Amino acid sequence: MKEYINIALPKGRLGEKVYGMLESAGYECPSIREENRKLIFENEEKGVRYFWVKPSDVAIYVERGAADIGIAGKDILAEYSPDVFELLDLKTGVCRMAVAAKKDFRDDRERPLRVATKFTNCATRFYASKGREIDIIHLNGSIELAPILGLSDVIVDIVETGKTLRENDLCVVETLFPISARLIANKSSFRFKSGEIETLVSSLGKVIEAKEETK
Repeated sequence: MKEYINIALPKGRLGEKVYGMLESAGYECPSIREENRKLIFENEEKGVRYFWVKPSDVAIYVERGAADIGIAGKDILAEYSPDVFELLDLKTGVCRMAVAAKKDFRDDRERPLRVATKFTNCATRFYASKGREIDIIHLNGSIELAPILGLSDVIVDIVETGKTLRENDLCVVETLFPISARLIANKSSFRFKSGEIETLVSSLGKVIEAKEETK
């Protein structure tokens, strides 16, 4: 029986972009581009099996072994610290984790800084490293509203172009770390399927190099 490399792809634009890179690396699976409601896509000849999952769930599928490898943003990896191997920076989905605030923001160090974010672990670690006491306000969406309505002093969120911030009279105050899509692997799978996974990583690395050279 053919042994597959099981690959968790994040739903959406990033996943489609990364699948295109895998296709270029020789790991195509034509049925994935067909109009259908299938959840799993296989190419027996190439030994790959793909499935689409919610971006924030990719690391869970990989950590738990349902997927051998997957693609997750550095933001997810930094926030949840899954027990996986990080194999490759795919140099796509590039943005940054940043602190943003209203343009007239001044930090009053006499009281805890109110920080609205869905990345509570990233924010907590960042401000702990600065010795700054904070009051975390966990929000799941429309984070930019928090400082505008006075709910928070600052926000910690993903910033790509900064357009949403500018349109709401907010600006980046500090950058925590750069973000891009990463190829991750289940630790046990990497031991038992090391040859197949390393070959895929090498082929994907060449695609990334070629793409970078044409920039």
